[in-house]
Amino acid sequence: MRPILLQGHERSLTQIKFNAEGDLLFSASKDSVINVWYTHNGERLGTYEDHNGAVWTIDVDSQSRFLVSGSADNTMRLWSVQTGKCLYSWEFPTAVKRVAFSDDDEQVVCITEQRMGHQGAIRVFKINREGDESEEPISFFNPIGSKAVVCAFSYVPNLIITGHESGKVALFDYKTGEEVLNNERAHMDVVTDLQLSPDRTYFITSSKDKTARIHDTRTLMVIKTFSTETPLNSAALAIGKPYVLLGGGQDAMSVTTTSLRQGKFETRFWHKIFEEEVGRVKGHFGPVNTIAVSPKGDCYASGGEDGFVRVHHFDESYFRAKPYGDIEVEQ
Repeated sequence: MRPILLQGHERSLTQIKFNAEGDLLFSASKDSVINVWYTHNGERLGTYEDHNGAVWTIDVDSQSRFLVSGSADNTMRLWSVQTGKCLYSWEFPTAVKRVAFSDDDEQVVCITEQRMGHQGAIRVFKINREGDESEEPISFFNPIGSKAVVCAFSYVPNLIITGHESGKVALFDYKTGEEVLNNERAHMDVVTDLQLSPDRTYFITSSKDKTARIHDTRTLMVIKTFSTETPLNSAALAIGKPYVLLGGGQDAMSVTTTSLRQGKFETRFWHKIFEEEVGRVKGHFGPVNTIAVSPKGDCYASGGEDGFVRVHHFDESYFRAKPYGDIEVEQ
């Protein structure tokens, strides 16, 4: 696969996201800029500039109308995808580490960091499509115990899935703020990424404990485990094929002491069912921080510590491969 190299950031990537159609790719970075690109040729369509700190997280709604971002400047911002204008900004006492839209685009959940005497908090805001947003969240609570680092809305109304620093995965009822269910031993170290299946019935998490796991959304049971020899920063589910994509590598601090091969800066493809590694794609000059797969299933993108986004369109052979042997699987 020949990658398209996107050079639009001066510092390491933090999160990349495709829109629902898969024709646009959004990238956020520590250089405080958010870029949007055409997926098919890698042309930069525009930038969203207003943050004055590292942008940690972004999410785009299902109609590609709104983009929401969270930053180290202690704000969460709502943007018009089309015009690039910042429509609204919410201010918090600490940095915003994760944002996510609900599947009906009506709400946004955000996690703010535990710092300077402030507890880590989860807030849910109602998004008004006319742009006159409410300053006050419809829900606000502080998860007790290990701090939450990643989150997403579940398919069950009022429930959000959270991944924590201790490695636990939990379900919270955001109306009451109480923890409905948890799996304390989902991971042994901090959860670094959480991505949902298209119907939200299961999700994949990656962790610094060198594993990625698929969990059932309702029971939080671990269904599959993928063990690697490198700390993982991101995990994504391939669409239409039984693969998961994992990315990571040692943190930038300890990289210089080892050879490039040792750093393991590849995107790894694992078979979702058989839990076996089936391929690797090289390219980044540093840890892979974030991976996203197009909802159309025709390409994937990775963002690295090196400041580059690489978009890979799958070859014909990828679609012809028979990952289950001779069995034909109905989609």
